[in-house]
Amino acid sequence: MARKNRRFSAFSLSFLDIMSCGFGAVALIFLIIKHGSDHDIEAENQDLAAEVNLLQEEVQFGQEHLVLARNTLDTTSDELATAQGLARRIMEQIEEVKGNIAEVDSTTDEMDIARLQQKLKKLEQAKKQLEAENKKLGNNVRKFVGDGDRQYLTGLRLGGDRILILLDSSASMLGDELIKVIRTRNMSDAVKRDTEKWRRAKQTVSWLVSQFPQDSQYQIYTFNTEFRAALVGTEDRWLNVDDRDQMDDAMKALDKVVPENGTSLERIFNAVNSMSPLPDNIILITDGLPTQGMKAPRGNTISGKARLKLFRNAVKALPKSIPVNVVLAPMEGDPFAASEYWKLAMETQGSFLAPSKDWP
Repeated sequence: MARKNRRFSAFSLSFLDIMSCGFGAVALIFLIIKHGSDHDIEAENQDLAAEVNLLQEEVQFGQEHLVLARNTLDTTSDELATAQGLARRIMEQIEEVKGNIAEVDSTTDEMDIARLQQKLKKLEQAKKQLEAENKKLGNNVRKFVGDGDRQYLTGLRLGGDRILILLDSSASMLGDELIKVIRTRNMSDAVKRDTEKWRRAKQTVSWLVSQFPQDSQYQIYTFNTEFRAALVGTEDRWLNVDDRDQMDDAMKALDKVVPENGTSLERIFNAVNSMSPLPDNIILITDGLPTQGMKAPRGNTISGKARLKLFRNAVKALPKSIPVNVVLAPMEGDPFAASEYWKLAMETQGSFLAPSKDWP
């Protein structure tokens, strides 16, 4: 009776167990299938990353070889240009050799004789020209071109083994009168270089060097409150008179000097005293007594007596037994200059000149 009352129910324990097992199996299968799919994707990504890295390495390798190829191309271009230049020179030499061969390989003896006679005629003409130029130049080491015949100057000792020219380049060399000096010293350097008095001083130097003995040496110093060689960098060095190119350079260098500042004879005489070997002839071109000693004066003006004192102090620094030849272009307002420079010339066995304004 009890079994007859027992009825089937969908919510009994056995049915629930079956359903749970079914759902668990489905979930397990799903998890297994999902895991396998992720693993495949990850493996595929690793393969793609490896391929990308490989491609990047290939790109880098290609870039490096591209740079190398460009460098090689540049080197090859340079070598090509060098080879082309060499080939051109070789072709020129070949053409020159061909010309010489054609000249030598004449067809007849008459042509050879005619060619030699023509060359001999040209050489004779060149010899005559050289002899004519040498005759005009005489014993002078340098050609001097002036107005008319200016070779009448006598009494100035131009000989010696080492001749030193001291050219005053102070502001007073801008003019013969004080008012002209004051007006010109505020003008441009080009105007200062072109003043009549300064050009005359440079022409005097040019004339003097053209009279030097050919086997002697010389040096040219310009001085104001400082001093320097006409050819900068040749201080304390003697230059050979027979080097005409160097002498021409020295003359050209004087064209760049601008007269300025005061005059310190004591400084330039000390510089002369330090030369080794000493000069055996000094030619001093100036226009008056000094305006300062080794130090700048305190005031803007200086008296005649003070200038005389500066001059005598400067003479003490001058080496003994060296003749001093003075070329003076007198400046107004300096009455002691002529007599003091004349005494200096006489005491040193030199000479004193005050040439006219149209000399040399």
